[in-house]
Amino acid sequence: MRYADGPTAEVEVEVDAPVERVWALVTDIDLPARFSSELQAARWLDDGPALDARFVGRNHHRVVGTWETTCVVTECTPHRSFGWAVGDPGFPSARWRFDLDPLVGGGTRLRQWMCMGPAPSGLTPAIEAMPDKEERIIARRLDEHRANMAATVAGIKELAESAP
Repeated sequence: MRYADGPTAEVEVEVDAPVERVWALVTDIDLPARFSSELQAARWLDDGPALDARFVGRNHHRVVGTWETTCVVTECTPHRSFGWAVGDPGFPSARWRFDLDPLVGGGTRLRQWMCMGPAPSGLTPAIEAMPDKEERIIARRLDEHRANMAATVAGIKELAESAP
């Protein structure tokens, strides 16, 4: 597994709530900060959620420290898909997306997906310093992303299912 190959991570959960309720939660860009150990906060720079709207995310990682990224909404199909690119949408350091699928009989299947690269990211210096450990570096980072994504979709599930 190489960074240049665009490694991905994905998690999903079934939510016993209508897709409209789940959509309202996934498009609240600051909400994942309640569940993630890395994302600390997010705020809109433009009116969102909307295609091409920008927001800033503030992150913290015990190894890297604190940093901010500007993200651009690249997918915004109401009640179906909400995605963004980190940095330049044409050459992002990562892409993230929530997909919502209504379930037969009610409820929603919620997926969160991410893809690393192709632009350099916080992993780039570590990979350049230890190219022989690239696969291990990427695998560890994907595990961290999966853990935060799983916590996020579980938190969204809990909120959606407890709403009146």
